[in-house]
Amino acid sequence: MSERGERITLDDWTAAVCAELGIADIVDARAMVPAVLDLARDVAHGVARPAAPLTAYLVGLAVARSAAPSAALPDVVRRVTALVESRGEPAL
Repeated sequence: MSERGERITLDDWTAAVCAELGIADIVDARAMVPAVLDLARDVAHGVARPAAPLTAYLVGLAVARSAAPSAALPDVVRRVTALVESRGEPAL
C-alpha cells in the first residue's frame, strides 16, 4: 500500500521507480516487466528463491553495460534462461 493507504499497481510502481531513477526514457515496461518476472520465476524454481532477485540485479547490470541497453534485455534473459535450464533438475 502507498502512504495514503491506496494499493499501487505494478505498472504504477514501475513508472514511479523509473522516474525516480531517471531511466523512464530508456525503459520499455511492456517488454521488460514480463521478461524480468518470467526470468525471476524460472530462477526461483530452477535454482533457488534467493537467486531470483540477485539474478535480476545481475541481468540489469549486464543490460546497462551493453552498447544498446534497450535492445540487450532479450539476449541477456535468453542466455540466463539457458543457464538455468542447463542445470537439469529444479531445486526444491
